[in-house]
Amino acid sequence: MEDKKILFSAIQPSGILTIGNYLGALRNFKKLQDDYNSVFSIADLHTLTVKQDPAILRKNTYELAALYIACGIDPEQSIVFAQSHVSAHAELTWILNTVCYPGELSRMTQFKDKSLKHEDNINMGLMDYPVLMAADILLYQTELVPIGADQKQHLELARDLAIRFNNRFGETFKVPEGYIGKSAARVMSLAEPERKMSKSDANLNAFISMDDEPQTIIKKFKRAVTDSDNKIIFSPEKPGISNLLSIYCAFTDKTFEQAEIEFEGKGYGDFKVAVGEVVASVIEPIRQEKNRLLTDKAYLDEVLKNGAERAERLAYRTLNKVYKKVGLVLRKR
Repeated sequence: MEDKKILFSAIQPSGILTIGNYLGALRNFKKLQDDYNSVFSIADLHTLTVKQDPAILRKNTYELAALYIACGIDPEQSIVFAQSHVSAHAELTWILNTVCYPGELSRMTQFKDKSLKHEDNINMGLMDYPVLMAADILLYQTELVPIGADQKQHLELARDLAIRFNNRFGETFKVPEGYIGKSAARVMSLAEPERKMSKSDANLNAFISMDDEPQTIIKKFKRAVTDSDNKIIFSPEKPGISNLLSIYCAFTDKTFEQAEIEFEGKGYGDFKVAVGEVVASVIEPIRQEKNRLLTDKAYLDEVLKNGAERAERLAYRTLNKVYKKVGLVLRKR
């Protein structure tokens, strides 16, 4: 790999992604791969912490691989692979478990939240999820990890485990830093703008999926919750309109001031259609390319195979170093 900083990012193949996922992560990947040695993983092992339909999980894995490429990731330039295809992730997790304390994991906010949501399936994987995430990151001597607010706690654990291991066994891991994108727009629900947009929302009109067709996108924006008066301005007192302005500005790279001037004197109806059209114009080419790629499973399998082979070379370079440090006898190959 070229002498650039290493960046690692992973998304779970746990269903259809929304425009929130696109703005927060996917659209940045194309640019990041030019600036960094980028490793993009499909975090399929992480999804097993909650009950999955095996056939749907396999389908979602291919869908996410196709979406990565449709969003501009070049599998020749970047490493694209399924987490489960590189067994070093699970192997390093076990070693890191021996330097991680139970109290650190039981305090994790996401563990508490998911335990409430999945009371019938509170498993050790759900608790150990952050250690697997730390292994994902540390295996590649990652220097930068794109994160949202909900992942800061997990990145801190990865940093703590790297430092603790290095202190105990000698310099082994690079200590990763968080990467916060410049325009990480927080996309809220179209039905309840006080809540974050979620693909699991029972109200299908509350979120825009990366699989929505243009007419569906425009229809959902037409139904979006707005506010009592008819002024299109960004204000904490106007969460509905402010959310739509945020989305419009994120997709057009305009400032709030520019958007407010553009729609001055216009009604909510015209504004909502304009937001829908802008979003649809960006999402539709990606949707079409993703669907085209899904018709060629052989190509996607080849991408994942090549990506896993490249990831494995890097991962085992780190894992062998870890095994030596802790005193394990390396297998002769």
